[in-house]
Amino acid sequence: MRVIIQRSSGGSCEVDGAVTGSIEHGLVALVGFTHEDTNDDISWMAEKIVNLRIFEDDAGKMNESLLDQGGKILSIPQFTLYGDCRKGRRPNFMQAAAPEEAQSLFQRFNGRLAEKGAEVETGRFGAEMNISLTNHGPVTFVLDSPS
Repeated sequence: MRVIIQRSSGGSCEVDGAVTGSIEHGLVALVGFTHEDTNDDISWMAEKIVNLRIFEDDAGKMNESLLDQGGKILSIPQFTLYGDCRKGRRPNFMQAAAPEEAQSLFQRFNGRLAEKGAEVETGRFGAEMNISLTNHGPVTFVLDSPS
């Protein structure tokens, strides 16, 4: 499982001109799955994301988590995170989970984030989405699950 998180002062997802999710303060998460991901990966990633201290405290230090700040997460499915561009000119997506499996994993991941106390807005799985965000900092991290 791979997630790119960006600390954001605003973000939204549109599908066919309609907003499917938006946040004013929090994280935009681009979420990709591989065929080897398990519920343990989902739990580990959700715990990591909601508790990662990447928000500034009153002293300007990255000392607070999403939960400390009361921020939201805009979770966007993105299979291209597992695109391998090392050979040739066309990405290879062999490591990405099959769509049916990835959709189930995406739903479980968002559910787990909510269980951990995060407010979750989402993109639409399998749709062509337009994502807008204001990366605050900029602060961006790439997280890979341990397995």
